[in-house]
Amino acid sequence: MSKRIVVWGTGFVGRMVIAEIVKHPSFDLVGVGVSNPEKVGRDVGEICGLGAPIGLTATDDVDALIALKPDAVVHYGPTAAHADDNIALITRFLRAGVDVCSTSMTPWVWPKMHLNPPNWIQPITDACEEGRSSCFTTGIDPGFANDLFPMTLMGLCSEIRTVRASELLDYTNYEGDYEFEMGIGRPPEHRPLLETPDILVFAWGATVPMIAHAAGIQLDEITTTWDKWVTPDERKTVKGVIAPGNVAAVRFTINGIFNGEKRIQLEHVNRIGLDAAPDWPSGSDNDVYRVDIEGTPSIFQETAFRFTDGSGRDAAAAGCLATGLRALNAVPAVNDLPPGWVTPLDLPLIAGQGTIR
Repeated sequence: MSKRIVVWGTGFVGRMVIAEIVKHPSFDLVGVGVSNPEKVGRDVGEICGLGAPIGLTATDDVDALIALKPDAVVHYGPTAAHADDNIALITRFLRAGVDVCSTSMTPWVWPKMHLNPPNWIQPITDACEEGRSSCFTTGIDPGFANDLFPMTLMGLCSEIRTVRASELLDYTNYEGDYEFEMGIGRPPEHRPLLETPDILVFAWGATVPMIAHAAGIQLDEITTTWDKWVTPDERKTVKGVIAPGNVAAVRFTINGIFNGEKRIQLEHVNRIGLDAAPDWPSGSDNDVYRVDIEGTPSIFQETAFRFTDGSGRDAAAAGCLATGLRALNAVPAVNDLPPGWVTPLDLPLIAGQGTIR
């Protein structure tokens, strides 16, 4: 039996996922929620560029979406910068007994992370208890590229000295807000939001203590590093031009310290142009997520997300779609779990029911 799905959010990820749901045998799209008043009342097919109406209009009426009695809401709302709005919306569905699978609040990837403020955690806990519902947050990074992948590979080892999960991406065609968050395109003296250690760990580091928990250890501390690379020449991006003398690549790490040594590491190298920061790590292919385990045995894995359908969509778009589909494909498993918070450690293998057809 197909799962009745409400999608909240028709941004870049939501639009791509909706295009897949409408032709998926395991899911039935019964409602689409939006916060932008300009989208309310418009056909979802038009909003998502599907080429034809699908007979379903977008709405901002949460009660009407709840009344549809969906099996789950797949939530592609704004980032944790809009935490209050996200919490207010998600708890309404949870209190009504509707499970939520979301990609928005990245600190919720591991709700037990010490930096998660109580007023971000308790309302969800209470709403799940009241509605006998579950809440799962996932993504690609933070998410399965730096939690599911490394933890799966760790199960093949007898001893691990270090485990590192890396995002190695060219942001030339990426449309996200990297100027404010990462300082890409800004002068090197500019201090971006994520350069502050606690903010970086809060936003991106939840998978580090998750991996430690899975390995049965308690970290001494979590530290960070942040490096910038300044371009000597002009660099064109989908968002405009980065002038010479401005930052065109950043590299950061989030480090889980155990017994005084870096044992678990999350690393990002984000460039504008493949030739930027040539001395920094790269994959054996462009635009990859990499896991490096030094242990017995040592394991090295690279994962690339690509479109091979002739659409011309780039690796960043493929990664964004994979992000959204992880949340969607988790719905049947989340429905079967007891009420409360859900993390990757609670889920069974999700093989993608209905994907081979």
